[in-house]
Amino acid sequence: MKNGYIKVAAITPEIKVADVDFNVESIISHINRAYNEGVKLCVFPELCVTSYTCQDLFNQDLLIDKAYEGLKRIVKSTENKEIICTVGCPVIKNGKLYNCGAVIYNGDILGVVPKTSLPNYNEFYEMRHFSPAPKENEEIELFGKSYPFGSKILFKAKEIKELIYAVEICEDVWTPCPVSNQHALAGATLIGNLSASDEVIGKDKYRRALVKNQSARLICGYVYCSAGDGESTQDMVFSGHNIIAENGAILKESRLFENEMTVSEIDLQKLAGERKKLSTFPENNDSGYVSVKFSMKIEKTELTRFYSQTPFIPYDEFEKNSRCELILRMQSEGLKKRISHTKSKSVVIGISGGLDSALALLVCSNAMDLLHRSRKDIVAVTMPCFGTTKRTRSNAEILCSTLGVTFREVDITKSVLQHFEDIDHDPDNHDVVFENGQARERTKVLMNIANQSGGFVVGTGDLSELALGWATYNGDHMSMYGVNASVPKTLVRHIIKYYADTCGDNAVKEVLYDVFETPVSPELLPTDKNKESITQKTEDIVGPYELHDFFLYYAIRWGFSPKKVLRLAKYAFDGKYDNITIIKWLEKFYSRFFSQQFKRSCLPDGAKIGTVTLSPRGDWRMPSDAVSKLWIDELEQDKKNDMPFLYFTK
Repeated sequence: MKNGYIKVAAITPEIKVADVDFNVESIISHINRAYNEGVKLCVFPELCVTSYTCQDLFNQDLLIDKAYEGLKRIVKSTENKEIICTVGCPVIKNGKLYNCGAVIYNGDILGVVPKTSLPNYNEFYEMRHFSPAPKENEEIELFGKSYPFGSKILFKAKEIKELIYAVEICEDVWTPCPVSNQHALAGATLIGNLSASDEVIGKDKYRRALVKNQSARLICGYVYCSAGDGESTQDMVFSGHNIIAENGAILKESRLFENEMTVSEIDLQKLAGERKKLSTFPENNDSGYVSVKFSMKIEKTELTRFYSQTPFIPYDEFEKNSRCELILRMQSEGLKKRISHTKSKSVVIGISGGLDSALALLVCSNAMDLLHRSRKDIVAVTMPCFGTTKRTRSNAEILCSTLGVTFREVDITKSVLQHFEDIDHDPDNHDVVFENGQARERTKVLMNIANQSGGFVVGTGDLSELALGWATYNGDHMSMYGVNASVPKTLVRHIIKYYADTCGDNAVKEVLYDVFETPVSPELLPTDKNKESITQKTEDIVGPYELHDFFLYYAIRWGFSPKKVLRLAKYAFDGKYDNITIIKWLEKFYSRFFSQQFKRSCLPDGAKIGTVTLSPRGDWRMPSDAVSKLWIDELEQDKKNDMPFLYFTK
C-alpha cells in the first residue's frame, strides 16, 4: 500500500452447478493463491458459492443451508490473512432470499451487500427467486454475530485513508443510475462488481466500455469479475470476462472463456488526488451509508501493471497514429484561427533543421491549406551563426523547398559580433552571453521580418523545453503564437515520423527522417571548421528527454511525490537507466522546473493539446520564487540508498 497502490484480483474459479463443497474448495484455493501473491482485495463472481445458474434449486432449503456452511468455511479460511474477499452467495433475511456479496476479511465478515437491480427480462428471471436490496441498511445475523446488511456500506481501512471500498452486483452497473454512482459520491475509491454476465456476440466490447467508462466517470478503481466455465450452458454461455480499470484505463483484462485470476495494482493516491483537484467532483456525501472500518498494515506493493517509458505516446500503433493526426489538426486549427482573426498577410517562423521548427513548419503549412491560402505566405527564415552545421542548414532549406514556402536566409554572424563589440564581450568567451546573444538576435530578426511582411512570429518551443526552462528569455522563448507549447519532445519526434510516413511525398519523407535522426541541439556553440559536427547536444547537458517527459507527466500532471516518481521511473526504465542516472536527472528536473518558472509566467498564446500544459492562463499557476527544497530533500534518502559512496566519511 506504499505510494497508494493496492494489489487487486478478479477471480473466476472453476465451479460446478449446485456443488457447494466443490465450489467452496475452489474459492478457498484461489484466496490462498491470491494472498500468497500479495493481493489485498479480491472479487469473485456473482453467486459463485452455489453457481449463478441454479434456477429453481434456489428454492431448496438444502442448497441454501449448504451455502451457509460453505460461506462459514470461506470466512474461517481467511483467518490471519489481510485480504478483503468479496464472495457471491445467496442469503436469507426475514424470510426473503437475496443475491449477495459477502465482504470477508481476516476471519470475519465485514458486511453483506444485496443486489439492488434484479434483471427479469430475456434470459434473466432473478425476481423469480430473489428480492431486491432494501432501500435503507439493516442488520443481518450470521453465525451468531450481527453484520451490516444493505447496498449502502463503505469499507474503510483505518491506516489507509484512500482505501474506501464498496460493492455492487452485476446488473447494478448496467442500469441508468448505477449503484456505484452513489458509492463514489459517498467517497468510495474502489468498486467491486460480482457478476454473472452471459456472453453473446458483441457483448464483451460493450461490457469493456461500460466498466472503463464507469471508472472514468467516477474517478475510481473498478474490479469487475464475471462467472465463467462451470456455469450451466443449458440456455447461456459464460465467458469469465474479468476487467480491472482505473479512471478510464483498462489495467488488466482476462481472456474470454479462460477461468483466470486477473491481477493488477490500483493507484488510490492518484484517484484521490484527481478527485481533490476537480472542482466538479462533489465532496463526499455518505448520508445513509454505514462505514465499516478495519485495520490493514501499510506494506510495499510489488508492481506488475504496465508503465510506459513514454506516457505521452499511446502504446498501440493505430492509436499512436490517430493521436498524431489529431494533434496536427488541433495545432493547425489553433493557428488557422489566429491567422484569420489577425488578418495577417503572413506567418514568420525560424527554421533550424531541428525537430521543433520542422513540426511548427508543418503546422503552418496545414493552417494555410485549411485557409485555402498559398504556402508562400509562410516566411521561413534560417539564421546561421557560429554553431550551425551543414546538416541542419541543408535540412532546413530542403524542407522549405519541398513544402513550397517562402525561404529566407539571414546570416546573423556579423550582427552578433557587432553586438559583442558594443557590450564589450569577448567572442572567445563561450558563456551564457555568447549563447543567448545569438538566440535574442534571431528573435529580433524574426520580429522585424514579421513587421516587414505584415505577419506574426510562430513560436517553435515545445512543452519539455518549457518545463526545463531550456529557452532564452526573450529569445526563442518569445513569439506571437506557440504552436508546440503543449507538445512534449518525445511526442514531437513521433509526429514528425508519422507525417513523414503518411505525407506521400518522398522528398519530404527523406528530409524529415534525417531531421528525426539529428541530435537535439540549440547549435549555439562553435562547430568544427568544416561545419560538420554538432558540438552542443542538449541531452548531454539537461538529460534524456524521455526521462524528463516521464517526470513531467507524473510529477506535474498527477502531482506525485518525488519518491513515487522515482519509484515509477526505476520500474519503467529498469535495464535502460541505472538508479544513479535516474536520480541525477530527476534532481535536475525539479531544480530546473522550479528555477525557470519565471519564463513560463509570461508565455505567448498557444493552444492546449494534451492533458499537460504549463501556460499561466491554463493548467499551471506557480509563483516564480517558489523553492524546490522540499522536493529535492525527499530524494536525498533514495540517493543515500543508491549512492552511499557520496556520503561515506572516514
